[in-house]
Amino acid sequence: MRTLLVYAWRFWMVILGTILTLIFFLPVYLLSIRKEHYRACYFFIRLWAIGIFYGMGFRYKMILKTDKKIDPKQPYVIISNHTSIMDIMLPCILFPNHPLCYVGKKELVNIPIFGTVYKRVCVMVDRSSARSRADVYRRCAERMQQGHSVVIFPEGGVPDDTHIILDQFKDGAFILASKHQFPLAVLSFKGLKEMFPFDNSKGYPGVVKVFLNDILQPDSTLKDLKEKSYDQILMSLIEK
Repeated sequence: MRTLLVYAWRFWMVILGTILTLIFFLPVYLLSIRKEHYRACYFFIRLWAIGIFYGMGFRYKMILKTDKKIDPKQPYVIISNHTSIMDIMLPCILFPNHPLCYVGKKELVNIPIFGTVYKRVCVMVDRSSARSRADVYRRCAERMQQGHSVVIFPEGGVPDDTHIILDQFKDGAFILASKHQFPLAVLSFKGLKEMFPFDNSKGYPGVVKVFLNDILQPDSTLKDLKEKSYDQILMSLIEK
């Protein structure tokens, strides 16, 4: 019985996502044509993310582990762990004043309707192409120079082994921060691995713990930034 309820709840997300995508498609599509309109475009993207997150019965609790403040005028490289599709919604909700750009898989362009807008508002990467992976840094830097913040999940994907709490980090986010001197906003999302995993037979609505671990300035070596970020995210995930 519980499994049937979970499947019904999951199916509700399909319905909800379809409705919200159809509602917001036209304004997002039109406002994404010109880069100077992206801030207005992001307003509707946020509404889409808010609708899905709260419409699925989720809430979040912010836990500050630093006294550093987010500067609404400063672009950031935003990183977090990645265990759920809801990880994509949360940064949009958390950063109302920072138009966000995601680094995402090129394959998602093939999704009907969604893919049309996706290729405009995200930096796409073909992970099978070394040239595409290398060009991501340039395109992300361009977006950040336009005042956008970039969201990167440094694990590079969701581990197949669900027992892994935090997979090893790729270098991309830290290369971008170091090379172009952008600060890193280090977040942890705790609870979504159980509440909304990629296994469609599992999940439940609830309160997600969001940790703002630190805002790291890019004045350390790439290795130090990577190790410090990893340790901070891991500690938040394993603490009781």
